[in-house]
Parts: sequence; C-alpha cells; structure tokens
Amino acid sequence: MSTTALPTRAALHAEWIKIRSLRGTLASLMAVFVVLTGIQMFTAAAIGTAEEDSMGADRLFAAFYSLVFGQTAAIAFGASAFASEFHNNALRITLASVPNRTRFYLSKLVAVGGLAFLVGQVTAFATFLGGQAFMGRHAIGLGDEGALRAVIGCGLYLTLMSLFAAGITAVFRSAAATLGVLIPFTLVLPFVVGDVAGGAVQYLPDRAGQMVMRTELPGELGPWTGLGVMVLWTAAAMIGGWLAVRRRDA
Repeated sequence: MSTTALPTRAALHAEWIKIRSLRGTLASLMAVFVVLTGIQMFTAAAIGTAEEDSMGADRLFAAFYSLVFGQTAAIAFGASAFASEFHNNALRITLASVPNRTRFYLSKLVAVGGLAFLVGQVTAFATFLGGQAFMGRHAIGLGDEGALRAVIGCGLYLTLMSLFAAGITAVFRSAAATLGVLIPFTLVLPFVVGDVAGGAVQYLPDRAGQMVMRTELPGELGPWTGLGVMVLWTAAAMIGGWLAVRRRDA
C-alpha cells in the first residue's frame, strides 16, 4: 500500500513545484485575485453609490461585476500550467519520473484544481466584501439571501474554469490554442448566438456556471443545476485530455 501511495504524493509534490517555479503560470494564478478584486473595488468606488442598479439589475450578480476578467486569468492559469509539459521535452522527463500516465494526469489536475480552488475562494470573498464596502446604502451583505451561496459558487466557478482550460490544453498541447478557443467561446459566442440559439445559450459553460451567482434566473437552470451543467462541461474536457495524454506520444 505504501509503495503505491509514495509515487502519488511525490507526483503531487512535483506538480506543485512546477507551478511554483513557472513565473507565467504563477502570475496568472495571482492575477485571478488581483484583477477580479481590483476591478470590482475600483468600479464600485466609481459608480456603485450612484443608483441601486448602477452595476447591474441583479444586485447579487453585480457583486461579481469583474468576473469576466477574473475568469480569463483562471483560463490562462489552467492552460499555462498544462502547456508547460509540451515544451522542451518536459513531458518525456515527467513520464520518466511518473510512468503511469493516469497518475501524472490526475496529479496535474489535483494541483491545478487545488490551487485554483484556494485562490478562487479567497478571491470570491475579497471581491464581494471589498466591492460592497464601496456601495454605500446599496450594499448587500453575506447574510442576504443567496449571498453566501454566490460567494462560494464564484470560487467553484473559477476552479472549474481552470480545470476546463487544463483539459482542453491537454488535447491541443498549446496554451495559445486553448486561449484562442476558450476566450471567444466564453466572451463572444454567447452574445453572437444568443438571439439565434434562444434558451440553449444558458447551457454554455460560462452562462450555466454563473447561475450560482444570480438571484434573477433568466432561464430554466437553477443556481446549483447551472453549476452542475458546468461540471459536466469540465468533466468532458478533462476526460478528453486524459484520452489525449494516454494515447499520444510524448
């Protein structure tokens, strides 16, 4: 039993060292906090006290006004963390140390997901509390209906975005390709196909996941069912990445 456990712990430790030593990857992770919290506080300070709906009709979702910027950083983190394996024969070196490809892949995902979850939850609380501090009489608190759910859900949403990007990068073997696909997919596609696709657009991963941060639900999905749809998207991406890692040459 110990023989199996030791390589797994060692693989997890190795993945943590890789992320910590890659400046671009670590910077992307830190950017999740800096960008999401900073833009939220700046915007709330600038226009938050003007009117009750100055940052959005759904006041709870408006507490995460800067989410679109933070999710881009989360995508960049997941993509860059995995893309590092496809440069300078890094994957061959990794597989020489961890020959079991499934163990390597799961260790990578656990490292990415664990760090994204930790930073995501801290960021979500800081964004909510920091932004509401500038909202004056329009502020909402953690005790208000749906607020705590939205804050925890925001951290989970950022975690899923990072894992979604990691799985896609394992398929594409390129952070640039992943960013080139996912950023338009999450930022542009919902608006382009919104009128044509009708209610189907709510099942896109970003739109579905954001339901957990809303009080006003525009479609059929509830807060947790919406996040559940995003989990399915993320699981599909991770399974696709696992198949690519298992079957392709290093």
